Amino acid sequence: MPGLYLHIPFCKQACSYCDFHFSTSLALKSRLVDALVQEIALRQNYLGPQATLDTIYFGGGTPSLLTASELGLIFEAIHRHFAVAPGAEITLEANPDDLTGPKLAELAATAVNRLSIGLQSFYEPHLRLMNRAHTAPESAAAVRRAQDAGFENLSIDLIYGVPAPGHHIWEADLANAFALEVPHVSAYALTIEPDTLLGRRQGKGTFAAPPDEFVAVQFELLLAQMGAHGYGQYEISNFCRLGRESRHNGNYWRGVPYLGVGPSAHSFDGHNRQFTLANNPQYVAAVLERGEVPATVEELTARDRANEYLLTTLRTARGCDLAHLRDALGLDLARAHPAYLATLTAQGWATIQQEVLTLTDAGKLLADQITLELFIGN
Repeated sequence: MPGLYLHIPFCKQACSYCDFHFSTSLALKSRLVDALVQEIALRQNYLGPQATLDTIYFGGGTPSLLTASELGLIFEAIHRHFAVAPGAEITLEANPDDLTGPKLAELAATAVNRLSIGLQSFYEPHLRLMNRAHTAPESAAAVRRAQDAGFENLSIDLIYGVPAPGHHIWEADLANAFALEVPHVSAYALTIEPDTLLGRRQGKGTFAAPPDEFVAVQFELLLAQMGAHGYGQYEISNFCRLGRESRHNGNYWRGVPYLGVGPSAHSFDGHNRQFTLANNPQYVAAVLERGEVPATVEELTARDRANEYLLTTLRTARGCDLAHLRDALGLDLARAHPAYLATLTAQGWATIQQEVLTLTDAGKLLADQITLELFIGN
């Protein structure tokens, strides 16, 4: 079944590594919520008539900045225009500093049944480098408060590959994460994008990212520690206890259609993609004043769909179904890249079993490079 993504483009402050669309001014927040409600109505047939939602995901930005009444308006609109499956996974991304006792009580009274908490680190200097709004003690305290409020289905975000004299800080971050006993952990390497605070500092020579070898060691530590503590890696950056995968994100990787509402949101109907304008005032004006969604449609070719399937499935533990890629999407890797596939298996970077291509731990370090080599046209 399809999913619904809602982009909430507001943050208290700009994290130094983030290049997602957001604004630190909350002046338009109420109007933008009204626009989200209207867009849900305008696009109720995007997923087909009488679509039933299996997942709903509030991303951003910082969705935990929404008030209880704003969330209520959005949920009313969702239920007015869509059926929601019993037991649907409903996730809200949250920052630790927002998760006070009263806020968690408000959230517990809504339909939200899963929180994704952006901890990033338990080490104060790293949080300051990232320009996070919360402190190191708040990282663990927010999770404990959420658990006490009844939220058992929790995910936390961590960032590795942050410059440091060694790996002890990352090892301590992992130990602190395991102590929280959450069922899901997402861990991402620090990536320096040009149009971010760290990107501009790097351009000026006041910040230097660590070498690839440093990041690789931390990724290997991540894999070893996750396995030792009972977490399975079901996607390169995502780990969970048995049966606790993110259903919403898992559907992205399997090519399940979804509707994205809000400025900068993406949608996929099974054939084409749609990209909504990443500008809050223009988005609000278009939706509320003209009754239209300011979006661009990208018509996916057979080549695009094959490459996307390859890109997303190679990141997962399920691997890439070569028969589906060949028979349904027209890309026969065995004929297009026989020598490279042989190299992948000989080097221990991938396995091929029953026509499923799966990256090994060593291959996951090279996932982007391997995918590019296998794309149609290469």
